[in-house]
Amino acid sequence: MLISRYSKPEFDPYGDNSPNEENAWWPAPSTDVPLQAVLALPGSKSLTNRELVASALASEPSLLRSPLHSRDSDLMVDALRQLGATIEAVAGASAFGSDLLVTPPEELLGSTTIDCGLAGTVMRFLPPLAALALGPTTFDGDIGARRRPMGPIIGALRDLGGDINDDGKRALPFTVHGRGAVTGGATTIDAGTSSQFVSGLLLAGARFEHGLHLTHSGERLPSLPHIEMTIEVLRARGVIVATPNVGEWIIEPGLLAGRTVDIEPDLSNAAPFLCAALVAGGSVSITGWPQATTQVGADLEQLLPLFGATVTRVGDRLTVTGGERILGVDLDLSSGGELACTLVALAALAETPSTITGIGHIRNHETDRLAALATEINRLGGKVTELPDGLQIEPAPLHGGQWLSYDDHRMATAGALIGLAVPGVDVENIGTTAKTLPQFPQLWHAMITEAAL
Repeated sequence: MLISRYSKPEFDPYGDNSPNEENAWWPAPSTDVPLQAVLALPGSKSLTNRELVASALASEPSLLRSPLHSRDSDLMVDALRQLGATIEAVAGASAFGSDLLVTPPEELLGSTTIDCGLAGTVMRFLPPLAALALGPTTFDGDIGARRRPMGPIIGALRDLGGDINDDGKRALPFTVHGRGAVTGGATTIDAGTSSQFVSGLLLAGARFEHGLHLTHSGERLPSLPHIEMTIEVLRARGVIVATPNVGEWIIEPGLLAGRTVDIEPDLSNAAPFLCAALVAGGSVSITGWPQATTQVGADLEQLLPLFGATVTRVGDRLTVTGGERILGVDLDLSSGGELACTLVALAALAETPSTITGIGHIRNHETDRLAALATEINRLGGKVTELPDGLQIEPAPLHGGQWLSYDDHRMATAGALIGLAVPGVDVENIGTTAKTLPQFPQLWHAMITEAAL
């Protein structure tokens, strides 16, 4: 551990980050050898957790093939089991873990406590299920989870007939007093801080007695592709979903069918690996890339050429090849905020300035990501300025030093990307990548050593 070089930053968006034996430093590998890597990645966290919830609400069993096995998905599995679902590991073809057979309960049962960790999908997708269950369900999580906004889902559930005790905090911890049914009907929600509020209600809407008529009231609605992903999951299970206007959704009451689902690789987790081709030169390929998808990571195919990359696709393999230099960008990333950490790190290595906006909502993710990115890049000699809705990045020579992760998986992988070009970068707690990609350190080393898994 490199504790002697530690100095606490002026801004500390996640609380006490003092080094300790459980918070070790990971020397980010750097290289001046062009990459030639072909990688397979585990399943999408967003799809896995949506399909798990839909399977637990369905009228018959479902088989999820090649799902993600990570902290976020494990928390979802544990929570659904506590609510009465049976989830069994069965042999499958994935190199990253078993398939999952989900048998829904005859009725959802509360009288339990759900650990949300830092998983936004758990804390925002499951309160509607708890309202459908019999008995009280208490939701809590990591310290950082208590800072994440929950007011919109709490307020909407109350409008729809749910009984929730949050002591007026509009945040974790809170208790949902389930009555075995939710009236449903019309409600309005401001989902400007997270599209997960919409997805959480949509997933359960068909099980409400009168269905759901949900309207977004805020000025901005970030991450629309994630809502489209939720709608696609529901329609594939026979749920009738109408979208008469942008920001308005109507779900008819009815049953969700069981089904067999092949989970796509996580394209957002592909971002640091693909960006590595621009940073180190050479090329990186990801196998299993879907021909069509609702994942926001698919936007990398159009975004990375703006930074100077060449992107090609042959069959199910997407390949990114680095150019002679990294170019700055002027980018509105409102539909793909989960790519922001990686693309900001890439912009910090560019030869020309960048402005990345449309990402004010990521201040409410695992940490205040805008403040964290500015702090950590500037601590390494960068020149990043916070904007109300994004970041401005000026070219500056970077040097080695410590990169705090704030227990945020995207911050950890951003530090690894910068460390690929800047020797001497030590990333705090690389293990936090287990939130969505437990194999990240091994895959990263494999990419560099041409021993790709």
